[in-house]
Amino acid sequence: MTDLLSIVLAAGEGTRMRSSLPKVLHPVGGLPMVSHVVRAALAAGSSRMAFVVGPNHDAVRQQMLALAADAHVVEQTERLGTGHAVRQAEAAFATAAGNVVVLYGDTPFVSADTIQTVAARLDAGAEVVVVGFEPDDPTGYGRLLTEGDRLVAIREHRDASAAERLVGLCNSGIMGFRADTLREVIGRIGNSNAKGEYYLTDAVELANADGRKVEFTVVPEREVMGLDDRSKLARAEGLFQESQREAFMKAGVTLKDPASVYFSWDTEIGQDVTIFPNVVFGPGVKIANGVEIRAFCDIEDVVIGEGTSIGPFARIRGGATLGANVHLGNFVEVKKSILHDGVKAGHLAYLGDAEIGAATNIGAGTITANYDGVNKSKTIIGERAFIGTNSSLVAPVRIGDGAYVATGSVVTKDVEAEALAIGRVRQENKQGYAPKLRARAQAIKAAKAGK
Repeated sequence: MTDLLSIVLAAGEGTRMRSSLPKVLHPVGGLPMVSHVVRAALAAGSSRMAFVVGPNHDAVRQQMLALAADAHVVEQTERLGTGHAVRQAEAAFATAAGNVVVLYGDTPFVSADTIQTVAARLDAGAEVVVVGFEPDDPTGYGRLLTEGDRLVAIREHRDASAAERLVGLCNSGIMGFRADTLREVIGRIGNSNAKGEYYLTDAVELANADGRKVEFTVVPEREVMGLDDRSKLARAEGLFQESQREAFMKAGVTLKDPASVYFSWDTEIGQDVTIFPNVVFGPGVKIANGVEIRAFCDIEDVVIGEGTSIGPFARIRGGATLGANVHLGNFVEVKKSILHDGVKAGHLAYLGDAEIGAATNIGAGTITANYDGVNKSKTIIGERAFIGTNSSLVAPVRIGDGAYVATGSVVTKDVEAEALAIGRVRQENKQGYAPKLRARAQAIKAAKAGK
């Protein structure tokens, strides 16, 4: 494929989103929509990238550069139409020798295949290629006016005649150019239209007038849907989740109630994994074969080993790693911890900033007290240790292999291997003292009532 420059237009404020966050940073599947577009362009083989961003959109700039660090970035200070936006990237396409494709930062479902198709058509002799689609209701979209395989013009809806508005083939906005063709036509685009803007679509008629070959390709509406309000964002999220669920089930994952399970853009799951209802995966989850995740779990930024069982009602996050055959039961939270093979924490535990050795048992109510109000510290527990119910392990602390922590202990110093740690106040029973406590409590209650 000839060298490909992808220009991503991402300067919109997203007024209809009613948000202080720029439109293209709103996520689909846990990833900003503009990042989906950049990833597609890179996967299509783009050798160069150019980003057009709005003023004070440093967050947009950084998000895009995180994926393509050597991209050319330019700011569009005035919103004068798509032709004007592309012209802001002139420094990038002025020296381009191959093809240029123009993409939009609010179309997260555009595929690498479509970008490659556009580039291939240009390589085969076309000088301009436009991506079209056929919506159920074309109202508001620009129409592709064609003669056979040739694209004659693109007419914006408000500028279209009654006959042209009957055309069902619409413009997605995505366009490909031979670089020399783009340089020839971009400066000749005018703004004699209902909005007084410079439409990139006018390049079609200009190219035709020059005798250049102008073509079009058609893709499903879903792939080029633009997200400019919260309703469309929600619809896109729904479409993304449906696609992910179907893909995982085809790959050997059992979803007990598919509609209630939510995935992230980068979720990785092995075969013979079973996921119960109401499970949410945030970014950064990798799951090995044979794992079971029961209902109402929230999981992000974690690697889960083969045969592990989690939940119900568990939360795993913060860069955690779970080995093989780990068992985490109801209301267990794990944060930024490593649990080696065979660790068990069946009930009501918080394991934060910890490393727990293989085959160790964590009793119900156990807490690794990792935060002193200023600093986070680590708890290290060896292999085959037994941590009794309702224990607090005050970090930094180490518990050796095979050690036993007695129920109800507060552990503040290291425990040697095979040792028994008892960190609790000795019980004392005071005979006949209970009535005195009740009488005192009743007196306090009566005093409060008297006020």
